[in-house]
Amino acid sequence: QVQLVESGGGLVQAGGSLRLSCVASRSIFSIALMGWYRQAPGKQRELVATIAGGSTNYVDSVNGRFLISADNAKNTVYLQMNSLRPEDTAVYYCNARNRPLLGSPWEEWGQGTQVTVSS
Repeated sequence: QVQLVESGGGLVQAGGSLRLSCVASRSIFSIALMGWYRQAPGKQRELVATIAGGSTNYVDSVNGRFLISADNAKNTVYLQMNSLRPEDTAVYYCNARNRPLLGSPWEEWGQGTQVTVSS
């Protein structure tokens, strides 16, 4: 498995930008899927973006504003968030999911980082 440490959250005004980072304890090159989720108070956790095999996907509400990327040399996945809106306010979580050839499938979560967007 892998340990994930997230950072980059904070307070930002509407229209501003933040970049979240997820640093893994080992190489992420062979991990099947890395993703970012978010959870606002009183709401269920929502998948925001994924990256796997060079392909990226986004939930409609962030498409065109957010970008997910990976730097394999730094064992880090990023979420660049632009044109932030108050409704983007949530705790953002990094997720890793893998099914290795040897061993059982596994999934790990980061601790979460708070993003607050003021109007």
